[in-house]
Amino acid sequence: MKIAGLDIGTTGCKCTVFDRSGNYLEKAYRDYPVSRSVSGHEVDVSVIMDAVYAVLSEMAAKYPDIAGIGVTSFGETFVAADGEGRPLCPAMLYTDPRGKEECQELVRKLGGKKIAEITGLRPHEMYSIAKLMWLRQNRPEVYARADCIFLMEDYVVYHLTGNCQIDYSLASRTMAFDIRKLEWSREIFDAAGVDPDRMSETVPPGTDAGVIREDAAKRTGLDGKTRVVSISHDQIAAAVGAGIFDSSEAADGAGTVECITPVFDSLPDMDVMYDGYFAVVPYVIPGKYAAYAFSYTGGALIQWCADTIAKKEKEWAKEDGESVNSYLEKRSASPTGLLVLPHFAGAATPYMDTGSEGAILGLTTATTAADIYRGCMEGVVYEMLCNLKALEGSGCRFTRLRATGGGARSEEWMQMKADILNLPITALETADAGTVGSAMMTGIALGIFRDLEEAAERMIERRETYLPRREMHGRYMKIYQRYERLYQTVRPLMEKEAG
Repeated sequence: MKIAGLDIGTTGCKCTVFDRSGNYLEKAYRDYPVSRSVSGHEVDVSVIMDAVYAVLSEMAAKYPDIAGIGVTSFGETFVAADGEGRPLCPAMLYTDPRGKEECQELVRKLGGKKIAEITGLRPHEMYSIAKLMWLRQNRPEVYARADCIFLMEDYVVYHLTGNCQIDYSLASRTMAFDIRKLEWSREIFDAAGVDPDRMSETVPPGTDAGVIREDAAKRTGLDGKTRVVSISHDQIAAAVGAGIFDSSEAADGAGTVECITPVFDSLPDMDVMYDGYFAVVPYVIPGKYAAYAFSYTGGALIQWCADTIAKKEKEWAKEDGESVNSYLEKRSASPTGLLVLPHFAGAATPYMDTGSEGAILGLTTATTAADIYRGCMEGVVYEMLCNLKALEGSGCRFTRLRATGGGARSEEWMQMKADILNLPITALETADAGTVGSAMMTGIALGIFRDLEEAAERMIERRETYLPRREMHGRYMKIYQRYERLYQTVRPLMEKEAG
């Protein structure tokens, strides 16, 4: 018997298979194109579904005894579909500019603080409800034909099982879900002029959606008894895959996006969360909540530096038979003294300023590509320290971090994080914490594991723990005092003249 985690991302999906003891076996991946223009950012969900069938087919051919598949996905993006689940138009991504005026309209009707009290989210046009309002007002013929409104998790679950259900954590990414009552907010839907009856039924994370339907089983080669489980929003699945089950620890997702996910034993101070644009999300454990503190450019900034600034070093590293990352890390020391504002794709929490841009300050003729590379690493961590300081007073109490993702394999970066954040940080073996978390919860749904603790004991492997060094922390803090003023100083200089 095997279990699998299916992770639907913005630009690709992967299916990872484990045996019943929780040992990793293999994974399949397929990417898909995203269309981005000035007027819209969209993805064809039929292409996503084709990729899902492809990865499931590849794994089913090698592991015909897959007993359960847990589905997790990225948030916000929705698809309007007919009664058969056929998409009626491309899906708008969270970065799509449409919905800004509609979000402002919703705030005028209900007030930003009230929306946040209900949904756990400070109003922003990225969330689904604003874009649903745009669809109703600007594409009324499409909206009128939409029998179902799906996000990606429940869209895939519907096509695999025929059941319409969405877990609480992903439902909350619509900005129309009541995180206290754990149901769709009629008040918000009424103010938006959107019919909530078109949405999927909300269920707890990790809820079994039933067996795979006959046509999906034939298309993928999966056994007709394979069960499908609605897991969660991908960041929640990653926190589970990191073994974060209470408020004493937080997950550090060191991937393309840098994201720290703390868990709260009860609702945090909502005023503090509102001020920092921190989302409050129902967690997989009843009564607990999670929050997201993140930077759009974590590993993405490091990769940009390696590809753009360090082209020659990349060639030298290849000649030496090592990665460019390892090569650069050996040729510079911390702290560099550089100030790197990592807003190369806009600012996430605690600013949520899509107009902010990146900056590198402190360059001289002696500055090397390795210095800039390490400065980018430092900038990402300084930005996360800004987030942790913004979380003070919220009820956040974690004293340790667990790191997953590709960045967790860098000993230099892990030690730097421990030193700057002044927290012990444990690097985990898995890079794909989302699929691990999905498989853990699938195993529980199938009765393979008793609970999260047993699943974690079987499936989560710690690699190394990095302890903060007092002297290095002090040196970093002298630079951080300047970094704290960087955004407010640079942002006005980046204002573009109209036209």
